[in-house]
Amino acid sequence: MRVLVVEDETRLAEGLRRGLEAESFAVDVAATGTDGLWMAREQDYSVILLDIMLPGISGYRVCETLRKEGNWTPILMLTAKDGEWDQVEALDTGADDYLTKPFSFAILLARLRALIRRGAAERPTVLEAGDVKVDPASRRVWRGDTPVDLTAREFAVLEFLIRHVGDVVTKREVLDAVWDFDFEGDANIVEVYVRHLRNKLDRPFGRAAIETLRGAGYRLASNGG
Repeated sequence: MRVLVVEDETRLAEGLRRGLEAESFAVDVAATGTDGLWMAREQDYSVILLDIMLPGISGYRVCETLRKEGNWTPILMLTAKDGEWDQVEALDTGADDYLTKPFSFAILLARLRALIRRGAAERPTVLEAGDVKVDPASRRVWRGDTPVDLTAREFAVLEFLIRHVGDVVTKREVLDAVWDFDFEGDANIVEVYVRHLRNKLDRPFGRAAIETLRGAGYRLASNGG
């Protein structure tokens, strides 16, 4: 099994190479994000060990780019940053696991083997309905090639609709998915956010993707309106 180590700390990279080779892995090492991205594109790997703070481009960017290109090689992020939002960003950009430096080689090896057993299951990064595109990881939305700026709540409503594209969803289902279960406000709040979405996603483009079915709920047209 071949492993790609993308790490700019020379001693750590060499230590990982020696340790992994002793465990019968074939190991390639890249010292910059740019080289790591190129190697990940050119060679099939069983797993990638990816530092976050790298020369060239960051590990976040490497991971995000590979996922957008449909490369689902398992990625274990390595970093000295241990803040919870750093972990959130690593996972949201497509990493499969996260390990903070300094770490035990035995723990790294166990997590690496777990990722290899799991394999590279294909997972779409971008959800589409016609020319409406939603990227849940980066929380970005486009109509065609035009970015559409949404608030966090507007994005959540749209993400729910596009995950049920072509299906009729009730107002209650939207509330349960997007608001807290104990939400006791006016259920018509859903109408407010649907109207916001239409004003940003449909009307400026002369489209009508979000349909209202009176007495039933809402539906996002599979062709994007």
